[in-house]
Formats: sequence, C-alpha cells, structure tokens
Amino acid sequence: MQHFPIFVAVAGRRVVLSGGGDAALAKLRLLLRTEAHLTVLAADPAPEIEGWAAEGRLRLIRRAAEAGDTLCAVLAYGANEDADEDARFAALARADGALVNIVDNLEDSQFITPAIVDRDPVTVAIGTEGAAPVLARRIKADLEAALPAGLGTLARIGKGFRRAADALPMGRKRRDFWSDFYFGAGPRTLEQDGAPGVQRLLDRLLTRHLDAAPESGRVVFVGAGPGDPELLTLKARRALDTADVVIHDRLVPAAILELVRREAEIVDAGKEGFGPSTPQNRINALMVEHARAGAHVVRLKAGDPAVFGRLDEETEAVAVAGIDWSVVPGITAASAAAARIGTSLTRRGRNSDLRMLTGHDMAGFTEQDWQALARPGAVAAIYMAKRGARFLQGRLMMHDADPATPVTVVENATRPDERIVTARLGTLSDDIARAALTGPAVLLYGLAPPAVAAALPHQPVKELAQ
Repeated sequence: MQHFPIFVAVAGRRVVLSGGGDAALAKLRLLLRTEAHLTVLAADPAPEIEGWAAEGRLRLIRRAAEAGDTLCAVLAYGANEDADEDARFAALARADGALVNIVDNLEDSQFITPAIVDRDPVTVAIGTEGAAPVLARRIKADLEAALPAGLGTLARIGKGFRRAADALPMGRKRRDFWSDFYFGAGPRTLEQDGAPGVQRLLDRLLTRHLDAAPESGRVVFVGAGPGDPELLTLKARRALDTADVVIHDRLVPAAILELVRREAEIVDAGKEGFGPSTPQNRINALMVEHARAGAHVVRLKAGDPAVFGRLDEETEAVAVAGIDWSVVPGITAASAAAARIGTSLTRRGRNSDLRMLTGHDMAGFTEQDWQALARPGAVAAIYMAKRGARFLQGRLMMHDADPATPVTVVENATRPDERIVTARLGTLSDDIARAALTGPAVLLYGLAPPAVAAALPHQPVKELAQ
C-alpha cells in the first residue's frame, strides 16, 4: 500500500485549486460538497466557475498562481492541464506548506483523491493508487446501488444520539443497539414515519436495550477454507464480523484475519507438526474463559473444522463448560486442491470411494489399510504428509503399489503462492525434497492434472474396478 487512506478535516479550512478548464470543473464538483473555503486561481475560468463565484460558493482570483496564494491551505490542486504550469503551482504550494495533488499526475502528487460514495455523513472512499480508475468507478457504482439513499439521514440522526447511547456499556451491548438501529428498526421507521419517527424510535430502542438481559457467551467453530478469502462462506464472514475474540490456527492466512472486526481480540493458537505448538488444553481453556466472560468467540480453523481439525475435542470442552456452540463448515484442502488441478476426486469406473488420510498424528507416522490403497485406481487425499512422504511411499510399494501411480502435491492451495508438483509414487519423496515445499500441502494420491493424466499409460476400466 503506497497511499495510506485518511479523511482530512477541511471544514472551515482553505483548499486552493489552480486551473479553470474541464479538469478544474471535475475536481470542483467534488470539492463543493465539502465545507472547505475554496479558492480558485484561473486567468480564464469556465462559465460554471464564474457562476459558483457569483453565488459565493468559492473565491475566484482571475490570474495565475503567485507565491503566497496557498498560505494556510490544507490542500492544493493543480488542474491547469499544462504540465509546466502545474509543476510551477506545485512548487509554490509546497513552499507554502500545503499538500499538493496534480490532476492525472500520480508521481508528482503528495496525495490522491479517491472515488467517493457520498451518503453524508457516511462517506466511502475507493482508491486504486492510480492503477485502475475504471475499476474504482465500477466499485463506486456497485456501492451506490447497494447503499440506500436514507443511510445518510440515519447517520445524522444517530450522531446526535451518541451521547445518550453512552448509557449502554462499551462493547457488544452498545454495538447491538447501533446494529439494531442502522440495520433493523431504523430503516423501517424512516421509510414508514420519516425523520421525526426515527427520532422517537431512538428513545424506545435505547430503553429496550438497557433493560435487556446480557447475552451469554458462545463459541462458533468456523472453517476458514484453504486460504482464499473469496472461498469463505457468507455465514463465516458474518461470524468474523461480529466476533469479540478470534482464536485462530497457524494455517489461517493474514488475508482472512484482515476480515476480522478491528476491535476484536485476535489470539494466535497455532500448532505445527514436529514443531512448537499451543497445547490443546490451553486452547480449550481460552475458549471457555472468553465465552464465560460473555464474549462471542470464533474458533477459526483452516480448511474444514471437521477434517483433521480436532473438532470433537474442542466441542466437548465447551459443552462440558455449559457453553453454547455451533459449527460453520469450510472448504477442505482436498476439495480445493482437486479443483486447482482441474480433476475430480471421484470418477465412475476409476474409484467408487475416496480416502482422506493424515500423514502423521500424535503418535507419529500413521498406519493405514495399505493393501486397499495399493490397488489400481485407488484415490486418497493425504493431509500433513510432507515429512512422512518416504514412509508412505515405502509402505505402499511394500504392498505392490505401482511405482508409476500419479501423485499430485498441491502446496498453499488457492493462495497467491500456490504450487503444484506432479510426481510418481516411485520418486515421491525425492520429488518433494527437490521442490523444497514450505507451506501446507495436500497429496492427491492416484490423481494427476488432466494434461498429465492424458500422457499416462492407459489401464482398462475393468482392471481399475477390481
């Protein structure tokens, strides 16, 4: 992020713009929505600028910029549509201490003006750091359609009631009041009774929330999926948005943690195979401790909580403590990895079952039904198997598995740093060592990307079905 987004206080402060043509008009139409004291420097201003000056909406100086014109200005815009004149104005403005923006010149600007969705006092700013203005306009159009016109009215009325709402304790109880107002009773009342009805509603709503019994804490076990934030379910997004405390696994990426409500407490309870880990009893104690204090706790797990996620141990711990809980499933790594290589986990004539295995558990490398896995056409998704690849390879080949059996390793499935390694059972451990995988990976035993599978020797369906 090269530009840090902020909202600058301009009410009652000077903003100076140099220019009188189309670029100046476009910028002024935006600036005239503010409460800034606007000054325009233009030797030949457009008629619209003349008109705004006559109405007293801005001050017009009919000449080019001179030294001192931007003294005490908080912002200065160069909109002359002339590179030399804009550069001259920018130098004068910087000398006077103003922040400078030159229209359509990102490199020489000290700040940028984003696309804006205006529901005063609710303002949404959309910036692409100059990379894609068309994209910013599209996002703006989508938000304009999504945000009701009455949102600004509700926000202005709510602003005047904030001191009264301070009677509610800080935290979830106060958030619930404002959520009820902005997303429930408020919009309905505004539509039916207008602004006067909304003013009367606030007193009734506050009394109801003051008299309401405190909510009990609870725990929601949420599947974060394989790592792509867009693969989160809607229910998972809502849980993250309302959580007071989020206790997350090591494999949950930063991009998903960024979706957590800013005021929430985020606790890293990572576990690493053969490495440092947060003890399970400590994780259980954290969930119970926060929920008993009345918090909405999200236990955020990579993939799906019910697939090698120790879900039963954790739900039993909160249930024994008398705490309500629920589960929001997520996309497991096997499904994500198969999707990324463009193949199916099951296929008629090839495999009528799918095995989901773990390469190691608390006791070390795990034993499986090797004879069944070694049969032609067997398919398995093997989690946590990088370190145990040589063990898996040896056990399967001891049971006469074909060394040419395809194995696809998908590291960081769906994430920007995803890697796909195609291998054969006979060289699996060497192929993994050569790839130097460092992220979470799932092994798709018996599967290959379509292009690779097409090059494999054909096996009759009747043989695969045996």
